[in-house]
Amino acid sequence: MPRTGSVKVSQIVLDTNAYSAFMRGDRSVFSALSNSERVWVPVFVIGELHFGFQGGNRRQENLAELDQFLQKPTVRTWLPTLETAQIYGEVMDNLKRDGNPIPINDVWIASACIETGSRLVTFDQHFRRVPGLRLWQHPR
Repeated sequence: MPRTGSVKVSQIVLDTNAYSAFMRGDRSVFSALSNSERVWVPVFVIGELHFGFQGGNRRQENLAELDQFLQKPTVRTWLPTLETAQIYGEVMDNLKRDGNPIPINDVWIASACIETGSRLVTFDQHFRRVPGLRLWQHPR
């Protein structure tokens, strides 16, 4: 699988932990973002970020930074569709039958990746359990 730092990837989906790493200055996530023509941020990720901001002492700053990020020309908010719901059902069924559940929000995020044909930028290893999901490889 090619590394995002060396190959132009047409579309990526940004997971919550990857957004947080980017905001902390992670160069590998920056490279993935800058080498993508389209960056999807699922509404589920935005919800997780809002939840995380609630208990922090930088709530207003974090909200402003998120809003600024979402305004970038290559960034789009991704909303679920009926196709997403179908993919979600299939992914959940596969994970349940295999005895390998993952968090519900992550099933929705994986479904967004599958629907859009995007590569998922995440640090969560449990996404490897989702058949057919294209994952970003963290440069080591």
